[in-house]
Amino acid sequence: MRNAICLSVAFWSGFFVMGVELLGSRYLAPAFGSSIFVWGALITVFMLALSLGYLAGGRWSQYRPSLPRLGLLLAAAALTALPILPLSGAMLDELFFRIPDPRFGSLTAATLLFFVPTFFSGMVSPYCVRLLVQAKESSGKSAGLLYFVSTFGSAAGTILTSFYLVKWFRIDVILEGMIAVSIILAATAALVGGRSR
Repeated sequence: MRNAICLSVAFWSGFFVMGVELLGSRYLAPAFGSSIFVWGALITVFMLALSLGYLAGGRWSQYRPSLPRLGLLLAAAALTALPILPLSGAMLDELFFRIPDPRFGSLTAATLLFFVPTFFSGMVSPYCVRLLVQAKESSGKSAGLLYFVSTFGSAAGTILTSFYLVKWFRIDVILEGMIAVSIILAATAALVGGRSR
């Protein structure tokens, strides 16, 4: 059961990151457009936040790793994405006037809106690896499976968000739905982890 929860969380975390990144382009577009500068800013912020999250997640996994703590990471990613909803309108317009260069304006906006939730999302995968690895001999196999599931989730989040969800729902509704799924999965991890103790 623990392995199934870990893999589910890893899949969803990958989905969540790519979904939010694609929605990020929609949030930034009214103020900064959708040029290569905006995409460059988004990709830079997400890659940097993920890399630092991987590092922090690996370190945090050394201290009493458990499913409830994994759930806490997922919940932190979701809850820190909540400010995107109220801040993405007027704040982005204000940033545009203060930093009219679309390169640095979009970079600042992407950092303010998306860095923290993406950082917590980045912590999930290395933390899951720590929970999955039972012995040194199986560490490579467990890490490979985990990164397969996580990357598959990223691909699913990319295709579903860009091809379907943005056609069917407003971007705020999509983000709210993804946050809700994250909270449900986090609560499930906490409950299952609590019962298994």
